[in-house]
Amino acid sequence: MVDTPGIELVATEAAEAGADRLVIVTSPGKDAVARYFSSQPELEETLRERGKTELLAKVRRGPQLLRVETAIQEKALGLGHAVSCAEPNLTGADDAVAVLLPDDLVLPRGVLKKMAAVRAEFGGSVLCAFDIPREEISPFGVFDVRETNEDDVKRVIGMVEKPAPADAPSTFAAAGRYLLDRAVFDALKRITPGAGGELQLTDAIVLLINEGHPVHVVVHRGGRHDLGNPGGFLRAAVDFALLDPEYGPDLRQWLEGRIGTA
Repeated sequence: MVDTPGIELVATEAAEAGADRLVIVTSPGKDAVARYFSSQPELEETLRERGKTELLAKVRRGPQLLRVETAIQEKALGLGHAVSCAEPNLTGADDAVAVLLPDDLVLPRGVLKKMAAVRAEFGGSVLCAFDIPREEISPFGVFDVRETNEDDVKRVIGMVEKPAPADAPSTFAAAGRYLLDRAVFDALKRITPGAGGELQLTDAIVLLINEGHPVHVVVHRGGRHDLGNPGGFLRAAVDFALLDPEYGPDLRQWLEGRIGTA
C-alpha cells in the first residue's frame, strides 16, 4: 500500500500485539516474500553513504519487526490445510497461534491486541468479527453468538458459511484474524475435506465448539480492505495514499478535479 507491502502491514500488526515470530505459509519456490524481511547490508550501506536516511529507514523497517520463517504448502488445499502446515514450526512454548490473512487489512490496527486480552480472560480461541448489514451477509461466514458482559465480545456457539440473509444466525461475520488455541491443530487432523478437497479452518473451529472449547469473537468497529480482488485493492491504495502526508494532499486535489469531470 503506497510504499509498504501488505505483508509488512500484517507483520507490524502482529509485532504490535506482542508477537516476536512470523511463519509465512507459502507454496514451493515462492519464498521470496520471506526474504523481504532479511537485512540487506550492501543496500543499506549504499543508502547511508548517499545520505538517503528516510529510504534507509524504510529498508530497515521490515527486518527489525520480528523473526520470519517459512512453512511450505505443497498444494493449495484450503485455509485449514495452510494453517496445519505451520504446526512443525511451533515450539513447546507456543500454546496459541495468531492467523492473519495478508489480503485482509483490518483498520485501525489493534484488534489482535484486544483479541489477546479476551483470550487471557476467557481462554480458548478468539476470532475477529464485523457487524455487517443483514442484506450483505451472504458472502461471509456468520457467527451464532451469545452475549457476554462486554458489548463487543460475544461467545460463539456455532458458525454458518454463506447463509441467505433470512437464515443468518446473526449479523456478525468472520474477518481474516484468528487467535487460535493450539488445540486447533488436533481438530484439523480430525475434520474431513470439503469441496475441492479443501480443509476449512471454520470446520475445525466448529468441531472445537461442539467439544466444549471456548470460542469468542471481538466485534471490530473499524474498517477493512480486501486486497484479494482488484476493486478492493484499488480502494485500499487510494485510502492509504490519502492518509500519506507526502502523497495525500496532491492526490486529494487531483481526485476532486477528476471526479468533477467524470
